Amino acid sequence: MADALPRFDPLLEESPLPFGAPAFDRIDPAAFLPAFRTGITAAQAEIEAIATDPAPLSFDNTVAALERAGAALSRVRRIFWTLSSAQAVPAIRAIEAEVAAMLTEHGTAIAHDPRLFARVDEVWRQRADLTLDEAQARLLRDSHQGFIDGGALLDPERKARFAAILQELSALSTRFGQNVLAATADWSMHLTREECAGLPDAMLTASAARATAGGLTGHVVTLGRGDVESFLAFAHHRDLRERLWRAFVGRCDGGAHDNGPVAAAILKLRREKAAMLGAASYADHALVGTMAETPAAAEALLLKVWIPAMATAAEEQAELQELAERGGVTIAAWDWRYYAEQVRRDRYALDGGAVKTFLTLERVREAAFRVAGRLYGLAFSAREALPTWHADARAWAVTGADGAAVGLLYTDFSARAEKHGGAWMGSLRVQEALDGDVRPIVYIVANFAVDAGGDAGLSIDEARTLFHEFGHALHALLSDVTYPSQAGTAVARDFVEFPSKLMEHWIVASEVLAELEVPAALIAAIAAADSYGQGFATVEFVASAIVDLALHRLTRDVDPVAHAAELLATLGMPATIIPRHGLTHFTHVFDGGYASQYYSYLWAEVLDADTFEAFTEAGDVFDAGLARRLRDEVLARGNTRDPLASFVAFRGRPPEPAALLRARGLG
Repeated sequence: MADALPRFDPLLEESPLPFGAPAFDRIDPAAFLPAFRTGITAAQAEIEAIATDPAPLSFDNTVAALERAGAALSRVRRIFWTLSSAQAVPAIRAIEAEVAAMLTEHGTAIAHDPRLFARVDEVWRQRADLTLDEAQARLLRDSHQGFIDGGALLDPERKARFAAILQELSALSTRFGQNVLAATADWSMHLTREECAGLPDAMLTASAARATAGGLTGHVVTLGRGDVESFLAFAHHRDLRERLWRAFVGRCDGGAHDNGPVAAAILKLRREKAAMLGAASYADHALVGTMAETPAAAEALLLKVWIPAMATAAEEQAELQELAERGGVTIAAWDWRYYAEQVRRDRYALDGGAVKTFLTLERVREAAFRVAGRLYGLAFSAREALPTWHADARAWAVTGADGAAVGLLYTDFSARAEKHGGAWMGSLRVQEALDGDVRPIVYIVANFAVDAGGDAGLSIDEARTLFHEFGHALHALLSDVTYPSQAGTAVARDFVEFPSKLMEHWIVASEVLAELEVPAALIAAIAAADSYGQGFATVEFVASAIVDLALHRLTRDVDPVAHAAELLATLGMPATIIPRHGLTHFTHVFDGGYASQYYSYLWAEVLDADTFEAFTEAGDVFDAGLARRLRDEVLARGNTRDPLASFVAFRGRPPEPAALLRARGLG
């Protein structure tokens, strides 16, 4: 399709493709730096026009004008970051640091422009006399606070230091992420068929395809989380499980890609930044405006869950040890998943390998689309002619029950060396209606070990991951706001995970599993085993969240790796369980937006557990009235009002934390 298009700049100009989809097949990595320079120059001119506007000061010519500024730059930026995470070829990685520095400098210049802040501050002071709706009042508040958080109130000397800190943080975060990407890509385990004893057919097929692609015989296992967790759960060879486990948890802890010093430097700079803004700690600064509001509130939730989770984990370990002793094994961290899988199979008749034969990637993706159709009236149709950033990525047109366009969705689920690890959702364009209806362009990315045909057998956890990211995508697709900075997922960090965590419930709903042709006995086994292993799962997650929050509450320099180990020892962390994310490869915190806020997943789980109970209480997980209210009061609202108000508008009351403990079988 792109070959028939007229000449246009695929980075700086609006695409003539359907939905305004980027012409990925026309994008040359060498064009990014010139495009960024052009986009920044154009944005600077737009900002200058706002700062020098002689017309009487107003919300529209100041706050709304800032919303309009920088459209071309935003287009380039969103395309670049999509590629840098999902298709980070060497030419992209080579300019990441320079791009990050350019964008940081541009953003800081805006925040430190005294003329701009004076205008926003004056509108803020006049707010009582202005006729603003709820969304506009919130946008004004957030814009004003954004300038303050960006250092607008600092004197010139401190502004210069603040700008330097932001540049250093940008460079360090890029280095941290690139180290993790390189360390993960650099290691693999080449195995014979016999060494793969115990692995499900789906993993055997995928690992054999990977070996063939590399010109090898046998099988290749990587440090992708899907490979690691499956191998640890099914592989009979204990020595190979240990080898893989040690390689996975030791990423970037020393060696050529050592992230220990990088993490320490990031933490120190974050503390300095927070202190300059008058906060007691970085966590105190970062949690302003979140649902938790304070680090103490976030910590209280974590510890409330930690205590029963540790007790349950101890019970689980005792049972696993009894099973392991039959083979003369004292259980270690690389044994837990293996023996837990045996318990699921023996006690609950849950065969993880059998699950993978039914939960194939394509079928789970189709199930997610069907669930969105039943809940929200959405339909997804493949747009194979639209170019994508990789042959494995696909484009889908999304329409509503009335047939009107809702947006465009890209999916990219295959593990590749040039992809960052994990799974995520992003936007190439957000929904808005400031100067006309703009439909969102959204993507979801994961790292599943696919076979040569592009399919994969998924575990229950992997299927949940797909539904989780799809929940984020629905939040963006169903947004219905005026101002772009309030669209979809642009909400508090501990609220943004609510719609995504909520979607996870549907993949294990009996109706959905039946549509996937999962046998009734296996559906019953999945339901019976759903709460098993929650001690382990909760402890590994909460440990990471506690470490993240604690490190960002410090006011002194420490060795973060050693401090984390001491903290977990004090809390009684068992040696057989490790934090879900080791500090030296904790990209959520050091190369993402979750610094001091990894607790957000658990906070959001309170909301999602309480919300799904509304559906179960109604006796129908596809209750039309509840789905409509969820769409209207939560998903469509974006950041136009306080997130608690959105929850209350749906549920009729504040959330009940006990719902989380019930959902995890911990209380």
